[in-house]
Amino acid sequence: MLDLDHSAQLLRLLAEPTRLRLLLLLGEEPLSVAEITSVTQLTQSRISTHLARLREAGLVYDERVGASARYRVEPTHWPSDFSPLWQLLSERVDDDQIARDRERAAEIVRRRSRAGGWAESVAGRMERQYSPGRTWEAISRSIIECVSLGRVLDVGSGDGVLAELLCEHAKQFTCLDLSPAVIEAARRRLADRANVGFQVGDMHALPFADGVFDSVFMLHALSYSADPALAVAQAARVLAPGGRLVVATIAEHEHAATVAAYDHVNLGFRPPQIAAWLSQAGLSVDACAERARERHPPYFRLITASASQR
Repeated sequence: MLDLDHSAQLLRLLAEPTRLRLLLLLGEEPLSVAEITSVTQLTQSRISTHLARLREAGLVYDERVGASARYRVEPTHWPSDFSPLWQLLSERVDDDQIARDRERAAEIVRRRSRAGGWAESVAGRMERQYSPGRTWEAISRSIIECVSLGRVLDVGSGDGVLAELLCEHAKQFTCLDLSPAVIEAARRRLADRANVGFQVGDMHALPFADGVFDSVFMLHALSYSADPALAVAQAARVLAPGGRLVVATIAEHEHAATVAAYDHVNLGFRPPQIAAWLSQAGLSVDACAERARERHPPYFRLITASASQR
């Protein structure tokens, strides 16, 4: 645990607006002093002074790249007891100045990549950088070529986006959603896919017999459930022996006003809750954890889970 003196020291460091601004900036991109000066329009001496304080406290690290040093934030190297405070700050600070800093930093990285080799310029953080054709969609579509899903149920399917992506790798793909209008939109989207079926139905009372699907997806469906344990139990009921249930949903949060616009009926979940519901439904939990965090406010975190029917 952090003692009183250490806690007070960290809070004094973070209470200075420029230092907090630098931490939030360097959490996005490693930058040199000259690049930070260009982004922030602050004097080099002022930046160097604040970086020295942050480096001394172990909150900022420097790495040599050619003839220059780039500074970066690596929260995984910080004391674990400080992580909740940093997570709170990084999720809650939503400021126009910070947004402009990040836009300028991204442009600097693009210019840097043109001056030298792109791969070298983004080594260690390639997944956060764009290059033509190198997208998460492209990676996903490539990996899907190795998948055979059998009989699939997509719970809370919306207008069929997942079916469009996966139906070629399924024996039969069923879209289920509570909204007739949404299901009609899915029919139009997938009118030429003979192996895709459509069903208006409630995730809490699935209109299917037991054990008829090899794969069940609940991608963001639980955000719309007032009884998620029952919804998970229903998904498990229709899963065939050896079949797999995949869940994706947002983690517990406090952004009620934001999600109200999307008709969410709860404020997310904790991984142990979801793992418990899967186990209670008679499934063997293969994985359940927070896997990602959005890069923009309010920085929602994503939980993914998978479980198998025994």
